[in-house]
Amino acid sequence: MLTIGLTGGIGSGKSQVASWLADWGASVIDADVLAHDLTAAGGGAMGAIEARFGRAAVSPDGALDRRWMREHVFADPSARADLEAILHPRIRATMEALGQQAQGPYVVAVVPLLVESGQWRGRVDRVCVVDCDPDTQVRRVMQRSGLTPEAIGRIMSAQASRADRLAVADDIILNDGATDLAALQQRTRHLHDGWCRLSDARVVHGHFNQT
Repeated sequence: MLTIGLTGGIGSGKSQVASWLADWGASVIDADVLAHDLTAAGGGAMGAIEARFGRAAVSPDGALDRRWMREHVFADPSARADLEAILHPRIRATMEALGQQAQGPYVVAVVPLLVESGQWRGRVDRVCVVDCDPDTQVRRVMQRSGLTPEAIGRIMSAQASRADRLAVADDIILNDGATDLAALQQRTRHLHDGWCRLSDARVVHGHFNQT
């Protein structure tokens, strides 16, 4: 089955794009959702996380203390690498298992760190980047989360640059500050229709650039 790797920086709008693709019949598997499951109370990664980071990393209900971990890993790159070493193999294994069971015209693997991990390009047929300028990213994340610009900047600095994401993109959906919801949906639908045709033909070729 055709597999699309969907990625984009924080605040780019990839979750909205993924939601539409699911509505139109694609099988969407989201790495962030799996990460939340793994780090919920009783989640499959919590034992390893507590063993590595201590009880401070665990909230009173037994789930990951996300605020503590976010501050800790952005202050210590080695801690971030250790957390990724715990989570990423588990996420990849689960995504691959779910992908093998998927129904629909194609599979969408939503992977925010697709470019950064270096593990995903060979696992998907195409990479689709939801593209956004940095100023718009900051504004959107501030509106939805209340994080400070400094905190958002630290998150963005740990992600691939806009240029690095675009360099690996087969398909691009522009969602900058001038894009309204209707335009974003139209651009997404254009790619969905193209991916359905590719999946039907069992041939992966061409370049869709919907900007």
